[in-house]
Amino acid sequence: MFKSLLLLSISTLVFAGYSNCDFSDKNYEEVCKKVVKKGVSYDYANKFLLSYFKTKKFDEVSYEYLKPKHIKRHRKNEKKANNVLVKYIPEMVTHLKKYEEVYDYTEEKFGVNREIITAILLKETKLDKIKPTHDAFIVFNTLLVRTKPNSKREKWLIKMSKTNMVSIISHCYKQGVTPEGCNLPSSYAGAVGIPQFMPNSFIYAEGYKTKVADLTKMEDAIVSASKFLNKKAKFNELINWEAMPDVVDIEAQWYEYEFSNDRASFVYAKSKRSGKTYDCFSCDKKDLTYMRKYTKKIMRYNNSSNYAVGVMRLAYSAHQELSK
Repeated sequence: MFKSLLLLSISTLVFAGYSNCDFSDKNYEEVCKKVVKKGVSYDYANKFLLSYFKTKKFDEVSYEYLKPKHIKRHRKNEKKANNVLVKYIPEMVTHLKKYEEVYDYTEEKFGVNREIITAILLKETKLDKIKPTHDAFIVFNTLLVRTKPNSKREKWLIKMSKTNMVSIISHCYKQGVTPEGCNLPSSYAGAVGIPQFMPNSFIYAEGYKTKVADLTKMEDAIVSASKFLNKKAKFNELINWEAMPDVVDIEAQWYEYEFSNDRASFVYAKSKRSGKTYDCFSCDKKDLTYMRKYTKKIMRYNNSSNYAVGVMRLAYSAHQELSK
């Protein structure tokens, strides 16, 4: 009799569906409610957030790399990375010729220069040569569980983690993937695919001649990165490279300026969000107005001045080589 009741109880638990978002962890409760609002079933949301493989496994490497000391070091290394990538300019030209048809399509549709997109994809994954080794959901779940809301940065990390977890659960639900099968290879920061999109940027993903975008496919990465800049940065008019200053020379000047100024920014004198002031390199230089306009747009992809200047320099040099 007892055995029969036990079996009945187990089968009831196995086949019973979830009808709410009751979690002892209020962060999970919030994530659950948000994905349900996006059309995800209670059952799927609960199974995802109760999955051992998703919420009980932690990424210690990514958690360590995302600490402030490592972020600061990474930003300092951005300049070095730009210098190293210069040797890949011939490879950029080969890539541009190989995917000429796709770039013709994206330039006409979004108004973003092909050289800019190629430079971004080179910086992000070396044109798909760098393969991700982390799982995006586990990266953000680790941050959410381990971070305590003791500072503005930590509160931001918690909020950012939740929004990305919501995007991942919604994405996999729409794709018909089980929670355990929802594996999105990512960087240690949780960025996905060739263009290294954060999951909350999946709304900008678009396929090339396909209904569903695959960010691990080069054609879709090109289209998606172009759409991102077009929609998020209002990059909708092609750069006239002839109107640009000598970007190689400007890059060298910028690095020298940045070395001498702890609060250097290539484009900003003041942050609209935080009110923080910067030593702006280009603000009072009329000859850099055009370059500043587009560098600011690139910083919507990555808010590092060195990143954006590096993209501009690589794109400028690739254009010169392509024009020969």
